[in-house]
Amino acid sequence: LLFQILGAVILGFGIWILADKTSFIAVLQMSSRSLKTGAYVLIGVGALTMLMGFLGCLGAVNEIRCLLGLYFTCLMVILITQVAAGLVIYFQKETLKDELSHIVGNLIKNYNPMNDDERNLQAAWDYVQRQIACCGWAGAKDWENNEILINKSMTAYPCSCSNRSKDFQVDSGFCNLDVLVNGTATYADWPVHEQGCMDGVEKWLKDNLGVILGVCTGVAVIELLGMILSISLCKNIHSEDYTKVPKS
Repeated sequence: LLFQILGAVILGFGIWILADKTSFIAVLQMSSRSLKTGAYVLIGVGALTMLMGFLGCLGAVNEIRCLLGLYFTCLMVILITQVAAGLVIYFQKETLKDELSHIVGNLIKNYNPMNDDERNLQAAWDYVQRQIACCGWAGAKDWENNEILINKSMTAYPCSCSNRSKDFQVDSGFCNLDVLVNGTATYADWPVHEQGCMDGVEKWLKDNLGVILGVCTGVAVIELLGMILSISLCKNIHSEDYTKVPKS
């Protein structure tokens, strides 16, 4: 039963990644094929875990050794895959960080409130900037690459970056500066948050690292317990079969 619940959680997490349209996950999954592939992998692993939980229960109740052996093998493969994925993410974190910077950089550069095709992606990024209270990826200077703001001589700024209360009602798009010097401006003149979203995301990960590691450790412990129990049941069934053989 625990593995069926665990499978349902993993399956639900994968579906959430694909369905989420209003958070940083949405920015990633709409821009990167890697995250979409990862979401489908999670859905597959979740479905497989639920199936294995059912087969494990069936094998334990009916004392079917082949089902218990299959259950053990699948759990071992899933555990090894999870450990391998964790190691890849850890050792490739700089590469992933660079890819993420490239994705967000292109999003900021091509941000256009009038572009209906990218509206969901842009709305997700606006949501991130409002919720984390950040601006740009490395900082507000990133927005100086935006084509619309360049054409406006930087006399406007992204409303979702604003630190002024009067702009809080504006969910997206650009807001105009009230005071201009010679009709031009720079990002330093904008009333926006100084923190870049990269720092905000890293801070969130550090603050929640204990929870993330705890969940991953809990999942691994449950899988190890399942492997130990399944192999123990296999041995017991094997020994019982021999004791039931009549002596000559």
